[in-house]
Amino acid sequence: MLSLLNEGVGALPGLNLQNLLELIAQFLFASLRIGSFLLASPLFGAKFVILPVRILISICLTIMVVSLNPKLPSVTLITSFNGVFIGITEIIIGVSAGLILSIFFAAAALAGEKIASSSGLAMATAVDPASGGSSPVMAQILTLFLLVIFISLDGHLAVLRTVIDSYTFFPIGNIPNTESIGLAGINAAGSMFSIGAVIMLPFAVVLLLINVSIGVITRSAPTLNLFSFAFPITMMSVFFIVFLSVTSLGSGLSNLTANAIFAMQDMIVSIIDG
Repeated sequence: MLSLLNEGVGALPGLNLQNLLELIAQFLFASLRIGSFLLASPLFGAKFVILPVRILISICLTIMVVSLNPKLPSVTLITSFNGVFIGITEIIIGVSAGLILSIFFAAAALAGEKIASSSGLAMATAVDPASGGSSPVMAQILTLFLLVIFISLDGHLAVLRTVIDSYTFFPIGNIPNTESIGLAGINAAGSMFSIGAVIMLPFAVVLLLINVSIGVITRSAPTLNLFSFAFPITMMSVFFIVFLSVTSLGSGLSNLTANAIFAMQDMIVSIIDG
């Protein structure tokens, strides 16, 4: 009986620490791209998503990446000098993909800030839960509206799927086309200003007409106090326009979400083609 127990104990598989350390190193290396994307993306990188939640999401997504993409760099490559360059490249790819989305999403905040400054709502500021800083309430309304549309259209799932698929089409260790990343950033910045101007334009036209009318009224009745009736009219008109244009504004923000996702996907494709 004792001999059988000894044979059974000897037959138990042992834990190969060398293989375990190699798997941990490959796992951490594979998490660089997806982790940096989560930090730079507009939804997952927001301040209201606490750091433990980000780490948990990154670990879960990395497990999915490792299971779907067995082509991981060897430990010899990871621990070499080229491994440092490859790690920096992975971080650049993830951060660039997240920043493309953030630049497009900044169009809503830009339009909200300009609307607030032209309607007397610039002083109505509050702590932005996404950035942690102080911003006008109008900018926060449009930003939160955009995030709701982004989630309702499953945009967060689409961008995560794009990043996960990038490991298959662009494995770890390949050299990206850095020129395409710069061009994608420039195009995203141009789109941000143009989309922000389109969102702001109806409000600017209505406020211009209201200010001209108020100017005519104060010209004909100089005794009227401008601060007593002009500012309430402009502020109430902004919220009234928002109420009337919710449908069209939602359609425009949906197109903004689609353009942001397509721009991120085009950037990854251009990196692969380069």
